[in-house]
Amino acid sequence: MRTSLFFFSFIICALSFGQRSLPVDTTVITEHQVTINGKLIKYTAETGTQPVWDEAGKPIASVHYTYYTKNDVKNNEARPLLISFNGGPGSGSVWMHLAYTGPRILKIDDEGYPVQPYGVKENPYSVLDVTDIVYVNPVNTGYSRTIPESGKEVDRSKFFGINEDIAYLSDWINTFVTRHNRWRSPKYIIGESYGGTRVMGLSLALQNRQWMYLNGVIMVSPADYKVIRVGGPVSSALNLPYYAASAWHHQLLDDAYQNKELEDFLPEVEDFTINELIPAIAKGGFISENERQSIAIKMAEYSSLERKDILDHNLDVPTSFFWKNAMKEVGGYTIGRLDSRYKGIDRQLFGARPDYNSEITSWLHSFTPAINYYLQEELKFKTDVKYNMFGPVRPWNNDNDNTRDDLRQAMAQNPYLKVLVQSGYYDGATTYFNAKYTMWQVDPSGRMKDRFTFKGYRSGHMMYLRREDLKNANDDIREFIKNSLSNGESAKYD
Repeated sequence: MRTSLFFFSFIICALSFGQRSLPVDTTVITEHQVTINGKLIKYTAETGTQPVWDEAGKPIASVHYTYYTKNDVKNNEARPLLISFNGGPGSGSVWMHLAYTGPRILKIDDEGYPVQPYGVKENPYSVLDVTDIVYVNPVNTGYSRTIPESGKEVDRSKFFGINEDIAYLSDWINTFVTRHNRWRSPKYIIGESYGGTRVMGLSLALQNRQWMYLNGVIMVSPADYKVIRVGGPVSSALNLPYYAASAWHHQLLDDAYQNKELEDFLPEVEDFTINELIPAIAKGGFISENERQSIAIKMAEYSSLERKDILDHNLDVPTSFFWKNAMKEVGGYTIGRLDSRYKGIDRQLFGARPDYNSEITSWLHSFTPAINYYLQEELKFKTDVKYNMFGPVRPWNNDNDNTRDDLRQAMAQNPYLKVLVQSGYYDGATTYFNAKYTMWQVDPSGRMKDRFTFKGYRSGHMMYLRREDLKNANDDIREFIKNSLSNGESAKYD
């Protein structure tokens, strides 16, 4: 590997060791290669920091990013740009960077479990062959930090909320696109988990504040707070298909369901959820006893939970109870919140929620050493600043969340704009059926439904950790990019 550094930027980075802070604006560039789908791709990696400015033009934060571009591209006006975010809020842009779309991925086994020695390897399925990619760490995540004025605390209200997050990041993206001469390129934004909320909002903010029009929005295991934090019959009922998928994976169901392919079984549960379970829970204490018993029997069949437990919860079974009790009689394991394939061991079998999240402990096991090694040793970004896997962004302002309608409005105004939703069936935090429901609700008129695509995978929140899904999910992004390029067609409604 040949390494080429911007000398001045490197000296600034080196000087930052003494004060454990990063330069506000700096860049380090290295050259690499990777084999993707059997083809050798030479590429440039640029990692550095770019300021966030206030209204007076003073830097108030520094955002760390990593930008990959394919070499030997004579004209980037036809080369797509994919802008990538993770979620949290407060999560660094490490998960999709080092496990999904980027040119390097974790050294893990084919199902996603940690393997020592920790590190990275080539990603043979990266989408770098069809699009350049920039991974963005929002303020206080990764190496990104606020910049306090002398003697004053940082005004946290400028960054840490749904609308605040969208506002400063749309400005930051404008600067990035301008600096890197990407205004003519087809542009895509991808967000995982809370990042789904972020990119829904960014679709309109980029369009109406920055006059930057997108070709595509990709939501990976999206969190929709219009459902998750609201509660009620819809929010509760939407969990059942996830319970069914997880029970199927652990072979907890009767043969009539267990012998079906998962993708053939789930539509039956989805139909029951929409047409029977939501109305039943909505009736509350005025549901007839016959209907209550009938619904509980069916829920027990689909979820493997005890009918009595379902009745004791008045048909409204919390996800935490499922994680704790789904395998109580089968090995006594708990199952993971973000990925039900992962098992845990609690102090006692009895309880309403697990002692810990078995999946996140596994992921941090491998991601944390890998990102620290990769940025410092392979991308040559040297610093003593801590990489925040999860950064201090609380309290977070969730008021005035109109992001779902923001996406609808952006699509209505931009006939080019299409949406891809990707979810793992075993994700219990932002369930796949919740993601489907969000997709259905973005455009209640149904007039733009042909511009939405949903893809499900037999894994969890980070479905790309499973090697088979890593390949399939990247291929789905490739196909989505191909199908959302304008190809010379006018942006208009016929």
